[in-house]
Amino acid sequence: MTETLTLGKALNVGLRRSLEADDKVLIMGEDVGKLGGVFRITDGLQKDFGEDRVIDTPLAESGIIGTAVGLAIRGYRPVCEIQFDGFVYPAYDQIVSQVAKMTYRSRGKVKMPIVIRIPFGGGIGAVEHHSESPEAYFAHTAGLKVVSCSNPNDAYWMIQQAVASDDPIVFLEPKRRYWEKGEVDTDATAPSFPLHSARVVRPGTDCTVVAYGPMVRTALDAATAVDGERSLEVIDLRSLSPLDLGPVYESVRRTGRLIVVHEAPSNLGMGAEVAARVTEHCFYSLEAPVLRVTGFNTPYPAARVEEEYLPDLDRVLDGVDRTFGW
Repeated sequence: MTETLTLGKALNVGLRRSLEADDKVLIMGEDVGKLGGVFRITDGLQKDFGEDRVIDTPLAESGIIGTAVGLAIRGYRPVCEIQFDGFVYPAYDQIVSQVAKMTYRSRGKVKMPIVIRIPFGGGIGAVEHHSESPEAYFAHTAGLKVVSCSNPNDAYWMIQQAVASDDPIVFLEPKRRYWEKGEVDTDATAPSFPLHSARVVRPGTDCTVVAYGPMVRTALDAATAVDGERSLEVIDLRSLSPLDLGPVYESVRRTGRLIVVHEAPSNLGMGAEVAARVTEHCFYSLEAPVLRVTGFNTPYPAARVEEEYLPDLDRVLDGVDRTFGW
C-alpha cells in the first residue's frame, strides 16, 4: 500500500518495522520514550515495545554512545538519538575513539551495529547548538559510514537498512524537512535502492547540481525555477561516506558543469571532497570550475538572521549564472 507520510512519520514507521523484525534492536536517547522525542520521531514506540527496548536515557550523550558500544559488543543493535546536531560533541570522543575503531581493533571479530540518529541543519528558528551541520567531522572519520535522507520514501527505507547493517552508521535527518510529505510504499518487501548509492532525482542536460539532506529540495526548486531556460540535473548523494560519485561523474561528463550545495561551511566541507574527486576524474569534461553554494565560514547565527546564512533558491541560481559565465 502506498501511503502519504511526512518524513518524520516515515522514520517512525521505519523504526517500528526494525523493532518488529529483530528483538535485538533497541532505541535509546533523551526523551525518546514517554515524550516520543522532541520531534516525535519515536512517538508511540515505547508504549508498544516497552521501556526495555525504547529507553529514556540521562542527558549525557557520551554515556548514550558508550552504553551503545557495550550493548553492540553483546549482540544488540542500538539506535541512538542525539537530540540536536549541536549536542553530539560530548559523544564525539566515544564515536571516533570507540565506535569507529572497534571492528578494526578486533580484526573484524567485534561488530558495531550502531545507528546514531542526528537531526541536523537549520531553518527552524532554533537557538544556539540546534541548527548545525557536523557531517564533515564524521565523513572524515575512517570506520564510520554516514548517510542522509531527503524525502519520506528514503527515510522509511534508509533507516531500516541502517539498523540492519553491521557497520556503525551516522544517520543524518534534515530536521526542517520532517513535516514535508511524500509517497511511501510501506507494503514493499525490500528497498528499491542500495543504502550507499547516489541517485539522480531530476534529469537534466546543461548543469549538474549535487546536494544531500535538506538542500535536495532547494536544488529541485532551482531546477524548476530555470526550467525552459536551463536544464539542471539534480543528484541526491544520500551517502556521504562512502561517497557514490559514479552517477555524478557520468552526469558531469554530459553537462560539463557542477555545483555542489550544502548548509555546512565551505571550508573543508563535503563540497570540497566532491569537487576534488570530480576534478580528478572529469577534468577534460569540465567547461567551468566546480562551484560550491554553502553556508558561510562562521558559527551558525542567531535564528533571526539564519535565512541570510542558509543557501537558498537565489544563491543556487546565482551559482548557476556563475558557472555559465565561464
